[in-house]
Amino acid sequence: MLTRSAEDCIEAIYKLIKERGYARISDISLILDVQPPSVTQMAQKLKDQGLVAYERYRYIKLTPNGEKLAKSVAYRHRTLTEFLKMLGVNEEMAEEDACRIEHYLHPETMERLTKLVEFIRTAPRRPEWLKHFKYYFKTGKRPRACKEETCKKTA
Repeated sequence: MLTRSAEDCIEAIYKLIKERGYARISDISLILDVQPPSVTQMAQKLKDQGLVAYERYRYIKLTPNGEKLAKSVAYRHRTLTEFLKMLGVNEEMAEEDACRIEHYLHPETMERLTKLVEFIRTAPRRPEWLKHFKYYFKTGKRPRACKEETCKKTA
């Protein structure tokens, strides 16, 4: 299992390659807000684990295993960000929190959360309970429609 910083580094490399077609130590260090020597050290560790192809003063490339891992981390991040935004968290905070959370959730928990986000995203119309939650969050009160008997039965 990789450390949080290793996963963050893999994710940064993946984003840079998608955006620019290449990843450099200096660009990764800017994204991660760490010194270039720290990124160089991490790149060497990731190379030793077969996740990146790296030579000093050259671009960093993901190996097939590294790309697979990067896609997984990026997907977890997007899913968590989307979930937090569904709850009404602003985008910047959702991004920050997703970055923290993505490394610590048990795979089974992440799978269930992913299914919930997919379910909500593909619902025929915006789920009423989500709208009710947002109202409750803002006011501390259940919406009038949710005070009816049907809402109490499902609560």
